[in-house]
Amino acid sequence: MNRKIIIDCDPGIDDAIAIAIALFDPRLDVLAITATAGTVDAEQATRNVTSIVNQLDPARYPRIGMATPPSDAPVSDDSHLNGPDGLGDCRFDVPSRQNPTPSEKIICELVNQYPDEVTLVCLGPLTNLARLCRRDPSVIPMINNVVISGGSVGYPGNATPVAERNMFFDPGSAEEVFASATTKSLVPLDVTEEVLFGVDLLEHLPDKSTKAGQLLHKLLPFAFRTAHQKLGRELIPLYDATTLLSIVEPDLFQWEGMAGRVETKGELTRGVTVFDQRLRPEWPMNMEVAIEVDADEAQAAIKRALRYTGRHA
Repeated sequence: MNRKIIIDCDPGIDDAIAIAIALFDPRLDVLAITATAGTVDAEQATRNVTSIVNQLDPARYPRIGMATPPSDAPVSDDSHLNGPDGLGDCRFDVPSRQNPTPSEKIICELVNQYPDEVTLVCLGPLTNLARLCRRDPSVIPMINNVVISGGSVGYPGNATPVAERNMFFDPGSAEEVFASATTKSLVPLDVTEEVLFGVDLLEHLPDKSTKAGQLLHKLLPFAFRTAHQKLGRELIPLYDATTLLSIVEPDLFQWEGMAGRVETKGELTRGVTVFDQRLRPEWPMNMEVAIEVDADEAQAAIKRALRYTGRHA
């Protein structure tokens, strides 16, 4: 039976690639894609989710959730890496939507409809899930699993010297989610930075004549170009595609139960994920964390997924 998932994201080029893979993976049933602010602001995040789904035109459209601005967002600008619109300044058409539904409400409705069946895949800040924790805490234990892309165990940050972007953007929400009564799987930078791609990835993309190919051939060249120009990187990670892979091919990852929290107040440490790794931990274990990945196999699996997307988009 296909796994029912909701993708909660802040698209971003990386998110768009993961969405394209997920919508056409026969092992997954994408019930909804819910937007959250992060890489772009809330309004742009909603527009991007809508435009990505419209570009891909899947046989079955997922529900789309509207992002609401968080109360404590930092001054953050990812436009140097993702373009002013978050999608490489591609200016995709966005169909008009009437009566949009807030993201956390859609998550709530679908979890109630499919209790213990839905995996929530969080590819952006954890704002929406934290809102749901406050809005209707009785729903939280009914989520089958929460898979989170973000944080780090021992790897340097990518928003600050010590904090990963998703955690840094809304650390208060991340701390609420870490403490919540959910089953959680964290895929941190320590793992996602191991699965790297060079420009030869472009040779594995779907043909430009396909809908997925049209989208990906616009986004990925921009990602490689900006990574080289702004960061001096020749190889790039696909954080969210790797996180998605952990759901369908978990055996490629090594997992360890851990007790984790998020720093919410530090001037220099906002958004740092802290794990109790003492010989005798005192914090209660609250998640499983991916600590290793078969990088070669993961890279090959993502390339296969992209080719499959092209054949079925």
